[in-house]
Amino acid sequence: MNEINMVPFIDVMLVLLIIFMVTAPLITTGVVDLPSVGRAAQRAPQVLEVIVGTDEKLRLKADGQDPVPLALNQLAVRVRQAQAGNEDVPVVISADRSVRYESVVRVMDTLQRAGVKRVGLSVKQSGN
Repeated sequence: MNEINMVPFIDVMLVLLIIFMVTAPLITTGVVDLPSVGRAAQRAPQVLEVIVGTDEKLRLKADGQDPVPLALNQLAVRVRQAQAGNEDVPVVISADRSVRYESVVRVMDTLQRAGVKRVGLSVKQSGN
C-alpha cells in the first residue's frame, strides 16, 4: 500500500478545531493600565527647569528668574547648588519637539547619575 491515508489526520484536526473554538471565548484578555498625563493638584513651591533648546544648548531656570545658560558637564553641580541641600525640589526637563530624543535622555541621565531624586518631563497639551 503506497498511499497515505488522510482520514485519521483530518479527524484529529477537526477535533482540535472544535476544542479551540469552544475554549477561545473562555480565555480572558489581559488589561494593561497605561499611565496618563494629568494635572497636578498643586505646583511645588520651588521648581528647577532645565530647558533644552533647539540648538541642544542647556539653560537652567529657577522660579521667577531668567534662564541661565550652562554646559552639560556643569548641569549636575548647578542643579545641586540651586536645590541648596533640599533634595525634594523637583527638576523639570522641557524641550521643543524638534530636539533630538537623545539630548533629553542625556540630560536626564546626567541628573540621575548626580543623585537628583525628582526628575520629570514637561508636557504641554496641544490645543487640537
